[in-house]
Amino acid sequence: MSEIQLPIIGIMHSPYQEKFGIPRQPNLVQVQSYIEMQPPYNDLAAFEGIEEFSHLWLVWQFHDNKNQQKKDQFRAQVRPPRLGGNKKIGVFATRSMYRPAPIGLSVVQLKAVKKEGKSVRVYVTGSDLLDGTPILDIKPYIQYSDAVISAESGYAQQEPQRMKVHWSEQAMTDQQQLLATQQTTLQSIQELEQVLSLDPRPAYQEDSERIYKMKFAGLDVSFVIQGLTLEVIALEPILNTL
Repeated sequence: MSEIQLPIIGIMHSPYQEKFGIPRQPNLVQVQSYIEMQPPYNDLAAFEGIEEFSHLWLVWQFHDNKNQQKKDQFRAQVRPPRLGGNKKIGVFATRSMYRPAPIGLSVVQLKAVKKEGKSVRVYVTGSDLLDGTPILDIKPYIQYSDAVISAESGYAQQEPQRMKVHWSEQAMTDQQQLLATQQTTLQSIQELEQVLSLDPRPAYQEDSERIYKMKFAGLDVSFVIQGLTLEVIALEPILNTL
């Protein structure tokens, strides 16, 4: 058997509206998101007992990779961002999205499982999943076996250094207007700051003159970076063109 098929049990709804800016590991940013369970998996009975676990494993699909590997085009090495995007390393020694099976694995914190109308939603924090990501499985996190305190993590032993986030006068005005008109929330602003502190730029880009743009939680965010400081220069609502 060379291939298998897996069901999609749910769809992730998160503030990450594009790949740019998503943390490269889970739990670096405590954003709130939820999984919308799909029939026939939207049954509360399937979650009986899950409230006794604080964290979950999510098994999911990298579904938005335009350059995803094909079985006849296997690339044995990739360039992980943590190594600056320049050094090649074996694909199985990385968590790169470009791999033979486009499957991801993330630990998240469970907040609640709720039935809302005909919908069953699993609310979590700490996700690093793009909005719309297909969920393939949910498993409880087992502290005594899953947490290996003495583990060695190679080139990713330490958490990445965080940047100082500064708001320009214009960005502060934008923020206050969006809050006043309820086009964003204080929680979204706080989550955005966490995301920005991780330096969303591709590892190979260090242009101090460039204005970067990112979509997050219904907002278009513009920022520049000088040294270890990221300055937000504008904040606008994403216009719904539908």
